[in-house]
Amino acid sequence: MVVNFIYYINYLTYDVVMGFVTVSAKVRRELWEKLRSYGVNISEVIRRALEEEIKKREEKEAKKLLNEASKLLRKLSEEEIVKSVRESREER
Repeated sequence: MVVNFIYYINYLTYDVVMGFVTVSAKVRRELWEKLRSYGVNISEVIRRALEEEIKKREEKEAKKLLNEASKLLRKLSEEEIVKSVRESREER
């Protein structure tokens, strides 16, 4: 039987004033023991994984927005684009 173990991790070691929170993860005891035996900084691993996940999602969202903008721009004629750029320059 695999025993679940709750291991509390301080998400960074700064206090609440700095805007940080504590994140907890439930892992198998065996996994936790192996991580400890290898001297793995669990907080750092989780922090990097969360940052990478955010980066992936932000990139996905940016690609979606660029795709939507591209579709809109394709509907404009070259003359409309040139006119808009000229008007924008004149406003400066």
